[in-house]
Amino acid sequence: MSKPLIKSARFVISNSDVRKCPDDNKPEYAFIGRSNVGKSSLINALTGQRKLAMTSATPGKTLLINHFLVNDEWYLVDLPGYGYAKRSKSQTEQLQKIISSYVLGREQMTLLFVLIDSRHEPQKIDLEFIEWLGENGVPFAIIFTKADKLTKSALSANIEAYKRRLLEEWEELPPVFVTSSESKLGRDEVLQYINEVNQSL
Repeated sequence: MSKPLIKSARFVISNSDVRKCPDDNKPEYAFIGRSNVGKSSLINALTGQRKLAMTSATPGKTLLINHFLVNDEWYLVDLPGYGYAKRSKSQTEQLQKIISSYVLGREQMTLLFVLIDSRHEPQKIDLEFIEWLGENGVPFAIIFTKADKLTKSALSANIEAYKRRLLEEWEELPPVFVTSSESKLGRDEVLQYINEVNQSL
């Protein structure tokens, strides 16, 4: 199978209300993870457009649901990051509402990619979020980001630790990808997977 090419990618809409998301029934692949996990950088790397999604050195900047239309056929969706400690209680609750209304209520969401920073050992907040997805029957895959920041052996050890931890709760693991926005590691694999899912719809 030839590599899936991204011919076009453009920003469509940002909003905090799932009811205002595009209503054209195209499949949506959403990206979520802790603040500063590298969601925007990965979206830019996947689409080959450095400035498509706004990256920020300040964690917790994405407070909206951002839709990017790819090849006029499907959407990449950048969701707010979770677990940023400096938010107020009301802001945190508002974000949880935005995330849960999209993840649980958006029929067009074909798959949720949960991004995990490969530099860290398994984090409670990520594990709890993944458990919540399982309890609600949400289809998801895991993307480990920032793989270029570690040696191969440290990267492998961290990922294996995560897999072992997940297998304590799960009978089998979801698809797992390892990426680097800097080196484009994993880019083709993620796009190939999206392509295969699209073809199966």
